[in-house]
Amino acid sequence: MTRKQKRLAVIAGGVGFIMVAVLLILFAFGQSVAYFYMPSDLAKSPVGPGTRIRLGGLVAEGSVQRGNGSTVSFAVTDGKATVPVTYTGILPDLFREGQGVVTEGVVGQGNGPFNADTVLAKHDEKYMPKEVADRLKKDGVWKEEEPAK
Repeated sequence: MTRKQKRLAVIAGGVGFIMVAVLLILFAFGQSVAYFYMPSDLAKSPVGPGTRIRLGGLVAEGSVQRGNGSTVSFAVTDGKATVPVTYTGILPDLFREGQGVVTEGVVGQGNGPFNADTVLAKHDEKYMPKEVADRLKKDGVWKEEEPAK
């Protein structure tokens, strides 16, 4: 093998290694991505059962029901559609009806509830996740409070 052929073989091996590394990284990211949906998005174009997503909106009034142990059922709404959610675990302190919430989990089978494994509630009166606030403002459901004088 000449020097030129050795150099070409090393370069080809390096490029091949980098391509394999990039493909593995893209595969790993593809497995961990959770797309954001509002309840009306799910009503328009449902996703397949077992798909991992983030679901955001407001906790529907009168929908929170505590089950056995730490299981809680509630509904997330955006004013146009409502999605039932089940969650097992400790809810954030600021979780309550009418508040903004983002849940992450798996879409249930058929008309089954959304099975959340993470629930995030807004942390004070002025904060709402940007995606949720933008969509609720666009739909005319959520309005900003007047600044204190």
